[in-house]
Amino acid sequence: MPGNYSARCEPGLVIPVWTPVDNLELIDIVLRGSVYFFLLMYLFIGVSIVSDRFMAAIEVITSKEKELVVRRQGREPQIVVVRVWNETVANLTLMALGSSAPEILLSIIEIWAKNFQAGELGPGTIVGSAAYNLFVIISLCVFVIPEGETRKIKHLRVFFVTATWSIFAYVWLYIILAVSSPGVLEVWEGILTFSFFPATVLTAYVADQRLLIYKYLHKGYRMNKRGVIVQGEAADSGRGTELEIKTRNNGISCEDIDSDSPEAREFEQTRRDYIQTLRELRKQHPTLSLEQLEVMAHEEVLGKGPKSRAFYRVQATRKMVGAGNLSRKISERAQSDLSEVKAELQRAEAESIDIDAVNAMRVFFDPCHYTVMENVGSFEVGVTRAGGDLCQGCTVDYCTEDGSAEAGSDYVSTSGTLIFAPGETRKTIQLSVIDDELFEEDEHFYVRLNNCSQPATLSSPSLATVMILDDDHSGIFGFPERDVEIVESVGQYSLRVVRYSGARGRVTIPYHTEEGTAKPGKQYVDLTGAITFEDNQTEKFITLTIIEEDSYEKDALFYVELGEPQLQGVTADAEMAVIAKHKPPEGRTDEEKITLLGRPRLGEVSRAQVRIKESKEFKNTVDKLVQRANASILLDIAGGYLCFVTSIVGIGLVTAIIGDVASYFGCTLGIKDSVTAVVFVALGTSIPDTFASKVAACQDKYADASVGNVTGSNAVNVFLGIGIAWSIAAIYHACHGRSFEVQPGNLAFSVTLFCTEACFVIIVLLLRRAKNIGGELGGPLVPKYLTSIFLFSLWIFYLVMSTMEAYGVISGF
Repeated sequence: MPGNYSARCEPGLVIPVWTPVDNLELIDIVLRGSVYFFLLMYLFIGVSIVSDRFMAAIEVITSKEKELVVRRQGREPQIVVVRVWNETVANLTLMALGSSAPEILLSIIEIWAKNFQAGELGPGTIVGSAAYNLFVIISLCVFVIPEGETRKIKHLRVFFVTATWSIFAYVWLYIILAVSSPGVLEVWEGILTFSFFPATVLTAYVADQRLLIYKYLHKGYRMNKRGVIVQGEAADSGRGTELEIKTRNNGISCEDIDSDSPEAREFEQTRRDYIQTLRELRKQHPTLSLEQLEVMAHEEVLGKGPKSRAFYRVQATRKMVGAGNLSRKISERAQSDLSEVKAELQRAEAESIDIDAVNAMRVFFDPCHYTVMENVGSFEVGVTRAGGDLCQGCTVDYCTEDGSAEAGSDYVSTSGTLIFAPGETRKTIQLSVIDDELFEEDEHFYVRLNNCSQPATLSSPSLATVMILDDDHSGIFGFPERDVEIVESVGQYSLRVVRYSGARGRVTIPYHTEEGTAKPGKQYVDLTGAITFEDNQTEKFITLTIIEEDSYEKDALFYVELGEPQLQGVTADAEMAVIAKHKPPEGRTDEEKITLLGRPRLGEVSRAQVRIKESKEFKNTVDKLVQRANASILLDIAGGYLCFVTSIVGIGLVTAIIGDVASYFGCTLGIKDSVTAVVFVALGTSIPDTFASKVAACQDKYADASVGNVTGSNAVNVFLGIGIAWSIAAIYHACHGRSFEVQPGNLAFSVTLFCTEACFVIIVLLLRRAKNIGGELGGPLVPKYLTSIFLFSLWIFYLVMSTMEAYGVISGF
């Protein structure tokens, strides 16, 4: 029986209308709707893949660096590396463009496809995407923070500015739709809308750099209750006694920090991070050489730095499409606050504000980090001379300074003068470490250069750090890996147990196996026993026996767990430890506390999960490596700009197809474009940002990359997507003597609803900074759940009300 359904859709820009359009059966409508829906989902993945390359290119562009000579009052110039792109400017321009490119291009392409007439799909997608970003993404970010943890926005001034612009953007959109010239968009309104984009970037940059009013505020530095040096405005800077506090861990005073540049202050923070990281790596990898540990420490410090929005967006897209993690090169480029470390690792000719200072003879430590064992005795620290006329001689003084290590008990204090003869480029300083029989925490001290004679000048690094690794601990015991995979055909497998942070004394470790999905006697042999580490022995092995079966096996698990280590024999330290153990903590002497710390104990990984797997061959490894290498090479051509241009063209092409398919999907099922835009298209284009914000919220210690960038992106959506598209259409119609008509309709109602709810979101986020919660994200369980539910309900309410208004259930404007 012939149906009476029709699917009269306006022809799209790229894809033709599916014919016939009249007398369709219900099954035809359902079939066409299903095809359009799955094609739409496929295209969303496609645009995400292209956006992956686009955001990676943006990351390469915005990570460009240059070297500068920073002058410090009363001290030698210091060479530091700074980023060419300001972080705030990069986030609001290229990175906002990258995350919002599909929505912006959809609005522009729709104007062209409709012969410069206003459409509902592009603007609706922009407003719908803004609502999804603000309500759903922030709701998710609040929820995923581990219990008891919080995340705060670091650059609060910038957040205030972008939040204000994001709300103003949609208020302005309502004004030009329904107030200033209802039903008509004037040329000046379109151009002014676009001009708000550079205004947003400029005001955010002013807030970030503390320009204008900020430069008249007196700034000081103080030590907060957690021992962290923080910057304060007028009210905070009146604590004269606090400004005199010396920070023993980094060898500089608060007065030094006050006079130094922000780059120098960040450099000292990086130095402390490096010291802590080296200690942790030593515990995890006790058998590695000191050189390997230092390389790993440099890489890990770089990896701990805050990452850009582009980094998380690319990571999210790659996880969605199964493309693996980013290459190491892109990951390292994503670090924004650790460029000072690179200044020490790659010293080239500096692009300086003082050319004479760069071309002058420079004296510096090379390298500036040294790691030695406590029993090393004596070792050398290198000082290098470079640049300028090396035919002239010069001198430089040096002296040691206490860090956590103290002269006389941990190392031999020394000072003196190095004399560089004409043509000589390297000298060494002889240092000595004092070895003892007592356990101590890993410690460090410094060697400082000063009083460099003319014509040479000191350059960074003029302070070298020496890490002393203690060898008197009885040891921390554990497995080097928590998860171990072995093939069932291995027969016997030697499971390694390591001893780190000391190797003194004879220690016995009990162990036993526990069943999981693998059963003892069927897939492995059950074991109970003990291993004994002799004095200075750092590794032992537990021999596991794996039983191979004839039938095909899935993965099977069992566990090996270590018991509490027992120190064998009687020593003075052991006797003191037994006495101290039975004393209350407040009654123990410092010596007893140190002795207790030196007793053997289990490390973090005392239980290993052993996975028995069937034998499989690796396939297509070379092809995958070649493909990844080719992708990385493309990113670097022309500094990332070629990939940037190519990708945005690709996004435009895919977005044009998305516009056609979304319109056909809506009209086939009788869904209005405004509803299709808000419910389907906005959701599809925002999925990568959702995963990116989730990862950023969990991994970053601040909320800027996950929450702070949402407001800036929402403002850019309007100023670029609406500003460019409607300006073009208004100019086109003005040139033909006509007016560009834009009916307020559903868009004005949707904008008003969004602005109202957005104000509630900003208020909630600010209230969450109170002490009882502590930050925009995470916090105590109940406030976290309530916030997430409230924000998500705002989005549901927005969708329901916008849909009801579109179909006339409720009246709009």
